[in-house]
Amino acid sequence: MKCTRAAGALGAFVQDLDLADAGANTALHDEIQAALHDWQVLFFPRQSISAEALEAFARGFGELEDHPAYPKVNNTAVQVLASTPEAPSKIELWHSDMTFSQTPPLLTIVHGKTIPPYGGDTLWSSAAAAYDALSPAMQAFLSELTAEHDFAHGFRESLAEPGGRERLQSALDANPPVIHPLVRTHPGSGRRAIYVNPLFTTRIVELQADESAALLDLLHGLCVADELTVRLDWQEDMVVVWDNAVTLHKPVNDFFPQHRKLHRLTVRGPAPV
Repeated sequence: MKCTRAAGALGAFVQDLDLADAGANTALHDEIQAALHDWQVLFFPRQSISAEALEAFARGFGELEDHPAYPKVNNTAVQVLASTPEAPSKIELWHSDMTFSQTPPLLTIVHGKTIPPYGGDTLWSSAAAAYDALSPAMQAFLSELTAEHDFAHGFRESLAEPGGRERLQSALDANPPVIHPLVRTHPGSGRRAIYVNPLFTTRIVELQADESAALLDLLHGLCVADELTVRLDWQEDMVVVWDNAVTLHKPVNDFFPQHRKLHRLTVRGPAPV
């Protein structure tokens, strides 16, 4: 599998690989997982793949993680992330997927289905590279801290809509706030990464409120420094696979009112340590 670097800190394009028949290919899954340890996010262009085949490919990495807020493609686990003029996307902040869960997904897999002719890029950043850039003293300090992550905080705009709380009540009940280490260790590579994000992280448990807010602002800025990012101009049938343990990502919502639709699957990870 040949990977071509997409940016300095993370990201690579993988050419001439057909994922449609990859469901049962254990060797290929192992190769992709190893490449993710190196590149953190992989871009697979020109993938004409059904929802069923995408799900089979995702299951090759492990158990799938459901999401309480998104509809599914019929008879599959594939989540539909759609933005329309009537219901535009609301998520605009940097985040790692579903850190409000006790066991957040380790991998996310997204297939571009309906792509507007302009706008709608996605950025990823390396929280592992951000950790590596810290002084040893700061690394030691952060490694003793934990942070709270909250579903309600991340979906506060949806909850504020008419009927939003009723629509998401079961998700609220199933996802109370959780505590994760502020620095997590990747379960496969052993690499360490800052593990907070502006969308779901509410506070650092061991600090006073003003100290927590100031430190979170500092860490959020360090994690998304320009030199630690890669930006993707989506093309139809692009498949992207990324490692949630060591990256953050952010959609750029500059395509409204155009229609965009993505298919997504997430692979369950272990509890962060």
